[in-house]
Amino acid sequence: MTKRWMVYASLLLVLTLGLMGCGGNQQSAKVLKVGAEATFAPFEFQDEKTKEYVGFDVDIMKAIGKQMGMEVQIVNTGFDGLIPALEGSQIDVIASAMTITDERAKKVNFSKPYYKSGLSMVVKADNTTIKDFKDLEGKRIAVQIGTTGAEAAKKIKDAQVREYNSASEAFLELKAGGADAVVNDLPVNEYYLAKAGSKEAKLVGDVLDAEEYGIAVAKKNTELAGKINKALDEIRQNGEYAKIYEKWFGKKPQ
Repeated sequence: MTKRWMVYASLLLVLTLGLMGCGGNQQSAKVLKVGAEATFAPFEFQDEKTKEYVGFDVDIMKAIGKQMGMEVQIVNTGFDGLIPALEGSQIDVIASAMTITDERAKKVNFSKPYYKSGLSMVVKADNTTIKDFKDLEGKRIAVQIGTTGAEAAKKIKDAQVREYNSASEAFLELKAGGADAVVNDLPVNEYYLAKAGSKEAKLVGDVLDAEEYGIAVAKKNTELAGKINKALDEIRQNGEYAKIYEKWFGKKPQ
């Protein structure tokens, strides 16, 4: 009898540990799938050494995820494919330097603005003919597909707009002489010049069309939108937002 009870006790222990393991899995943090076009430094890009996704948007979403008790997973997606991916439930959130526009707001729910930006242009360092946006008439303009920079460029009279999948490809086209200017968000252009192109290119003209970025969720998912807004308020109040902002832009948020 003693040996039989020892066997029963062993089986009971195994079953108990198994159930505890299942319970542990159920209590693990839920995953928030965040869509981002990861070639848009300093907002989202892949670290060359670690191959991890990093950037301002990535850190902001990790901070928001922490407040919500959720683990953030970055899903690298082409910019023009982000909203379709959200609508198809392949991702839960878009955090990809996405400008809040009336057109996009018809398809998604935007959070409160979390970053203010504007459009600017970059030309080659020796270019003396392009000094403002009006000088882009009839010129070759490189842009990233699906961005507000691309929309603005298409409105310029007789401009030859060339669209690329990433901002880096647009800058390469400028460097190779295939474009006269790159039109993109100011912080992206500034980051490119600071990291790679300051000797070969320069910013010219005034900042055009002040813009605000928002975090997007599915139109029907009002609950998640509310939670993100709450978490965004919390990281502003606890100082985490300012810390992340200074890390990537070298100055305090305005």
